[in-house]
Amino acid sequence: MSTDDFLARFGAAGQRQPDPVAAAQQAMRNPLPKRFYEKAGVLERDGLFHVALDGRTARTPARKPLAVASRPVAEALAAEWDAQTGEIDPSRMPLTRLVNSALDGVADQHEAVRAEIVRYAGSDALCYRAGEPEALVARQDQVWNPLIAALEERIGGRFVMAQGVVFAQQPQAVLDAVAKRVAAIPSPVALAGAHNVMTLTGSTILMLALAEGLIDPEAAWAAAHLDEDYQSGIWGQDEEAAERRATRRKEYDAAVLLLTKG
Repeated sequence: MSTDDFLARFGAAGQRQPDPVAAAQQAMRNPLPKRFYEKAGVLERDGLFHVALDGRTARTPARKPLAVASRPVAEALAAEWDAQTGEIDPSRMPLTRLVNSALDGVADQHEAVRAEIVRYAGSDALCYRAGEPEALVARQDQVWNPLIAALEERIGGRFVMAQGVVFAQQPQAVLDAVAKRVAAIPSPVALAGAHNVMTLTGSTILMLALAEGLIDPEAAWAAAHLDEDYQSGIWGQDEEAAERRATRRKEYDAAVLLLTKG
């Protein structure tokens, strides 16, 4: 799920969310707004860090202050706004789009977001293993097994592994343990980051491992793309696929910042 998909699903509470494809097509037809400010910075006010454009707080699409509890996140947001040149291009502002969705939507739907993260753990990509070739099987075991074992020890539950695409029911005890950890993710901003890390990696396990400090962002990204990298090592890398992956990586980096610093 991209940042735009996330915004479409968990946008402003009580509003019918537009079809993301139609919205993207409409956005392509609409001219981008001109940059109207000289400088983007951060102001601390009322216990929050506000993104300030020429000293005035920026606003989300729902007209809420673009303000977060984390200075590093606010500074990264301000850097996105400062990087805009003649026009303000939301496609080059993944962090701003994700924070907007957190403030306008997740804050009012946090239980639905948490529930979806837990449901995802019921069919986590890391729990479904290849049967062949041996090199891929060995690589999955080498990279994924220590991660899973470390998280299992931390949460006090064990995941069921499966081969191929046959569904394997996860024990309720492990889903309850996951739910407990997800409930501890503090803010809507961090929760939005958690959800996008999960969907971009295909794994609640990897998201929780990041949140728990059991793995660094680069290693998590590599673990999520283990199968893809194995195939590209054999068949070569597709240029369009590489471009899509680069776009997803920018969204992932924004989501990781929110998960770990939000």
